[in-house]
Amino acid sequence: MRIVLTNIGTLGDINPLIAIALELKRRGHVPVMALPEVFGPKIAPLGLEFHAVRPDIDPQNTVIAAMVYDVRKGTERGLREFLFPALPKTYDDLLDAATRPERADLLLLGELNYAGPLVAEVTGIPWASYVLAPLSFFSAYDPPVLPMYPRLARADKTVPGMGQAIKRLVRFMSRKWPQPIYDLRKELGLEKGRNPLFDAKHSPELVLALFSRVMGHEQKDWPEHVKITGFCYYDSDSGNGALPPHLEEFLAAGEPPVVFTLGSAAVMTAGRFFEFSAKAAMKLGVRAVLLIGADERNRPRQTLPATICVAEYAPYSKVFPRAALVVHQGGVGTTAQCLRAGKPMLIVPYSHDQPDNARRVQRLKVARVIQRGNYTPMRVARKIQGMLAEPRFALRAKLVAQRLEHEDGVGSACDALEELYRNTR
Repeated sequence: MRIVLTNIGTLGDINPLIAIALELKRRGHVPVMALPEVFGPKIAPLGLEFHAVRPDIDPQNTVIAAMVYDVRKGTERGLREFLFPALPKTYDDLLDAATRPERADLLLLGELNYAGPLVAEVTGIPWASYVLAPLSFFSAYDPPVLPMYPRLARADKTVPGMGQAIKRLVRFMSRKWPQPIYDLRKELGLEKGRNPLFDAKHSPELVLALFSRVMGHEQKDWPEHVKITGFCYYDSDSGNGALPPHLEEFLAAGEPPVVFTLGSAAVMTAGRFFEFSAKAAMKLGVRAVLLIGADERNRPRQTLPATICVAEYAPYSKVFPRAALVVHQGGVGTTAQCLRAGKPMLIVPYSHDQPDNARRVQRLKVARVIQRGNYTPMRVARKIQGMLAEPRFALRAKLVAQRLEHEDGVGSACDALEELYRNTR
């Protein structure tokens, strides 16, 4: 089959698609990656067909990153000021990818490409959708942590009907956001349809939940035809997944370090995270790795001892298994790699799904959480010291990793896509 895979987002949103595309190619299919132009150089060496989709993403644009990661308005501004103004262009680009030079047999749509369901409806091409975290379902029976109102989720256990109230609140707050989608639907001669933010983004035929059941189980208000596949791992930036030589030497030279990272997006609005992380490590006297990204402003200005190694990037699948503990932002991709490595974690959630992911791994008793406003060297050092002194965190993390060994997220996702293809031919 010729299948177009698309989304708009960060590496955390795109890497699972790459993993699925590579497996589909191995099985003899023709995957087509329809992504923002910035991902072209990452896709080309993999031998996958690539089509650019607007809006493009400037990884150095810290203004946009700060806007999107504003805890109260980040999601709204990301949609209304970045994604939706470009919606007609996104539609044109995806339509072109889906029909030229050949018509696709199937579409796999990420939830941030809101033009995707419109292209499927206009062309009649069968489609599946995917989500990366339980938050995306906004279940009343497993209510998510809302970044702007984190305490509401705590009340669910004590206030009857709080889950339903949270669900209604989210829909009410966002009721005006999707107007550009309704406008484009009208222009295309389509009826208004279901709510694009909560309902229409899910395929009526197949919704792939690309996370593990350790993060969330099926709920009775989820969309129909959901398949929980397990995590879909991919983090090789160079194709071979090798570590930078100086980092490899550091890891081999001593005790497992504490790794500090902010994923692929929050790292663009890190603030003093890495400076404070270095101070916390020095205060504790532990070895540490700082994965600071490409922005030199993230490099701590203080003179660092030989016990702290700084690198821009390293594949998590190579670093995390050699860590003692990982401090990170709670993105689902980073969280998945940490769970897979069987390492305890300290999470400092920034926004979006991160507070909800943090609560879910905290329930597993493999993590603790520190709020961004409380992230100071003294508090971080105290949290890390307490976790390293408690063997139960490492033990439980290993037990969770053993559960994940039995999951094959990529294989399950590809099996489901092949079955959908057979059923729609």
